[in-house]
Order: sequence, then structure tokens, then C-alpha cells
Amino acid sequence: MAIHELSALLWRERELLDVLTFKLEEEQLLLTSGNSRWLPLGTKEVEQVLGHLSQASLARTIEAAVVAESWGLPTDATLSELVTAAPEGAWAEVLSAHLTALTRQTSLIKELRDTNEQFLRSAVRSTQESIADLQPSSAAGTYDAQGKTGATAGSRIFDQRF
Repeated sequence: MAIHELSALLWRERELLDVLTFKLEEEQLLLTSGNSRWLPLGTKEVEQVLGHLSQASLARTIEAAVVAESWGLPTDATLSELVTAAPEGAWAEVLSAHLTALTRQTSLIKELRDTNEQFLRSAVRSTQESIADLQPSSAAGTYDAQGKTGATAGSRIFDQRF
């Protein structure tokens, strides 16, 4: 029966969202500790989970279309519409529980993503400022042979006897 398969796919998707949440929290710990050594590996793992999640979402969409059609709904019906149209009994509760959990997990993931993005922006800004401090600044009122100020311009005293 298609509804059983849909429920199993929803469980799989929820498990993958849990793994994604874990990976984002792991990435956040790396960012807050200032230890960027493992950040590329953490990012790669997040991307891998997102790939698996994309495949699971596609499978769920296909199965949901089968269920929707069997319940007299358009094949592009949302999970919320399936909850509303579910026959009396346990399936309405099961689908509603999946919808609630998926909504909660998605919200948490968005928060983690936004927080991690802020940490990354802050790290980039800090790095740019550090690099800018390392570059020599041009001295005010000092010009080079072409009349321009710049890093190569500066006051120099040459002993022209040599």
C-alpha cells in the first residue's frame, strides 16, 4: 500500500534532517572554537547529507503523488493537503505528526544555517581586516617619481656619491 511506503519515506527524511542538524551543529562548534582546520571536511559532510536528502525528498514526492491520486487529490498535493484528505483513523494522525516534526526540524535547520553564516561572515571580515593591517600604507604627502602616492612611494635619502 502506497501510504505505508510514504510513511517510511517520511521517517527516512526525518532521520536525514536529524543528521543534517547534527552536522550543522558540528560545523558551528568548529566555527565558534576558531579551529578552521576541519571546516572543509564538515562542509563536505553537510553537502553529502543534502545530496541524500534531495534523493529522499524526490522519492517522497513520487510516493505522495501516488497516495494523493488514490485519495482523489491532484498529484502535486502537499503533505498538509494529504493530512486534511486522509481517511478517518490513524493515517491522519501519522501524517500530521510527520508534518509537525518536519516543520520543526526545518525551522531549526534554518536557524543553524543563519547562525553559521553569521559566524562565517564574521571570520571573513576579521581575516580581511588582518590582511589589510599587514599591507603597508602609503605615507601622506609622499609621492613617487610619477607623482602618485602608493606603497612604493616614500621618503628616501640616497647617498649619490656611490
